[in-house]
Amino acid sequence: MSETTPQPQPGPNHARRVIVAWIVLSVIATPLVAIFVGPNIPPGNGSDQASQQTIDNTVMAAVITPVVCLLLVFFVYALWQFRKPRGGELTDGPPLRNQSTVQLAWVSITSVIVLFLAGFGTYELLQNGAGGGQGPSPIAVPSGTKLQVQVIAQQWEFTYRYPSYGGVETSQLVIPADTLIEFHVTSLDAVHSFWAYQLGIKADANPGADNVAFLKTKGPRTFSVHCAELCGLWHGYMFSQGKVVSSSDFASWIQQQKQLFASVAKYMPPYAHTYYPDPQRRAG
Repeated sequence: MSETTPQPQPGPNHARRVIVAWIVLSVIATPLVAIFVGPNIPPGNGSDQASQQTIDNTVMAAVITPVVCLLLVFFVYALWQFRKPRGGELTDGPPLRNQSTVQLAWVSITSVIVLFLAGFGTYELLQNGAGGGQGPSPIAVPSGTKLQVQVIAQQWEFTYRYPSYGGVETSQLVIPADTLIEFHVTSLDAVHSFWAYQLGIKADANPGADNVAFLKTKGPRTFSVHCAELCGLWHGYMFSQGKVVSSSDFASWIQQQKQLFASVAKYMPPYAHTYYPDPQRRAG
């Protein structure tokens, strides 16, 4: 009587295990990231642009969460399932080639994600203007009446001019609440970067260039202003505090600044989008 050769038992369906674990983890993690992590991503809610950036960051975090979950599940599963047994022989696994289904799925899914984020980001830019500098001829211009404020960077401080108020120049940035601001950012010497962190605005300040950025303020608050471009020896000390104040407080403040500015106005150049000082004034 002949013996029957035992048939090899089929192994577990690893792909099904990974996919199920990935879906379960993604369903749990994605809403948690969107609800608890996303709203705490900087810059916060100091302006309409800052709030929109926080929303954009939340959307991107939610979209990328399933991708991170897939990599995490695959990594953990591979360590658990395909590790070398204790005392076993160390051998290479079988080579896998021509997995057209996996390749097609990966290319398709990643292409959809990238195209979605590109379209979403473009729509947000055109709808809300931008908190980043767009050069002298911005593409995304929000509608409405705008208050122009010029940011003049120099080693190692920012000063601000208000063309609507006779070109008055001050050392402190004060802007009214609930107002659309049109910043014109330039430099007198080296390359700087104007960064009002809590307001979600950041624009390069280049000599001889007018870099336009838009901002819609919210309620009164204090915010920090930093130079975000290495600009010389005292770059780290190039920071100050700005304020968003009520319309009445801004009217009172700007009148005081005009009175202070009157004594030196005759020595100042007329308001322009760029200035060209004596090169010898550059400190280094």
